[in-house]
Amino acid sequence: MPVTIGKLGRMAGVKVETIRYYERIGLLGPAARTEAGYRSYGEEAAGRLRFIKRGRELGFSLDEIRTLADLADNPLQPCADVDRLASHHLQEVRQRIADLQRLEAELEQLVGCHESSVRKCRIVEALSREA
Repeated sequence: MPVTIGKLGRMAGVKVETIRYYERIGLLGPAARTEAGYRSYGEEAAGRLRFIKRGRELGFSLDEIRTLADLADNPLQPCADVDRLASHHLQEVRQRIADLQRLEAELEQLVGCHESSVRKCRIVEALSREA
């Protein structure tokens, strides 16, 4: 049963502007149109939108999602292609986690300044230094 762009957005938890954007960049195929010119989406579009949204939740870029969607559209492709892309993404996530842990350790050393004025504040001093 076809749905409007508003209903599709509510079902998927995505803003209407986001759906239009995904259509513009070709990540989501163009919608059918009613006689009145309104967009009309079927289950295939809803499935693709769920795929895109979940990919974004996992931190994949739109280009990576496009590649994954292209692979998903060709079910005879080897799964190794998908696995390679996901493995690369996992490495990037682990690197970001390591970077955030370093940032956390640095901030832990800075917080807790109880100087009487900002002039003596070690946080402000640390921000003023070169890295």
